[in-house]
Amino acid sequence: MTRKPSVCQEIEPALLATAIGDADTATAARVEVHARTCAPCRQDLVRYRAIEDAVGAWRGAPAPAEELAHARLESRLAALRRRTLLYRIFPSPLGPILIARSEEGVSCVEYLTGGADFAHSRLSRDEGIEALLDGAEVEALYRDLLEYVEGRRTRLEWPLDLRLARSEFHRTVLETTARIPYGAVRSYAGVARELGKPSATRAVAQALRWNPLPIVVPCHRVIGASGALTGYAGNRVTLKQRLLAVEGVRTRPAHHDFRIERDAMYACAGTDAEYCVPTCGSLAERSLADLTLYASRARAEAAGLAPCTACRPDLHPISR
Repeated sequence: MTRKPSVCQEIEPALLATAIGDADTATAARVEVHARTCAPCRQDLVRYRAIEDAVGAWRGAPAPAEELAHARLESRLAALRRRTLLYRIFPSPLGPILIARSEEGVSCVEYLTGGADFAHSRLSRDEGIEALLDGAEVEALYRDLLEYVEGRRTRLEWPLDLRLARSEFHRTVLETTARIPYGAVRSYAGVARELGKPSATRAVAQALRWNPLPIVVPCHRVIGASGALTGYAGNRVTLKQRLLAVEGVRTRPAHHDFRIERDAMYACAGTDAEYCVPTCGSLAERSLADLTLYASRARAEAAGLAPCTACRPDLHPISR
């Protein structure tokens, strides 16, 4: 465990006193100044205050037996921890983005529209969440996300908290979508088939419309069976096109939308362990519901696929 700096150790009693309201004015001011420049102490102050609020509510209740009181307090504190999300709002090349995390993992990545403040977030309307503005841990997530959007990172290996999934089906769709590899695309129908629910294409599309973790759960890699990108984050399909472009997926404009350039992508059918050029066998005639497409041989091989022994994409790559 990393040892706290001496200044943090010295100020800890004052930190606790400030959180519970026992500090004098000068001490409280000193703590606030320190917390503004020290993320770990700022987080401790937020948590101490939240615990003090919970304890205060308990103190106001009729005093039960000691063991029952302790159990109730533990339950209230656990419930508070489960409800609490730490969030920050950041600028990005895709517009203002809110990132929030719980003790379990990242729970929300949200494009803000209409304004760059918390009032425009879905979290502001969720009565089951205690959202606290904070920073150090969320700041690190933002740096990772920025590197991804700028093409300097291909993976966001974050622990995820899917608490904002609307149903068990929604959660399953998110988990399945999260497994689509970087630089690959799959259709909504393909996701439905992987779930064992081939008739649930519309339900899959609706579930991804409410994806609480865009980019991290890469719904931008899910497209229509025609190759059209279709919707994203409401009607912001250009964001989907930009994210796919970062991953090397080529698209072209098509009737107020974009369409992938299928003939410029390598293909894998079903559960095959090989990838092919798009003209191998009957691939050109097959529905995208049956295929996963890859932007490059490198991306297909990074996903664990071997070159097809018939069309030999390693010896006869796509001419671009």
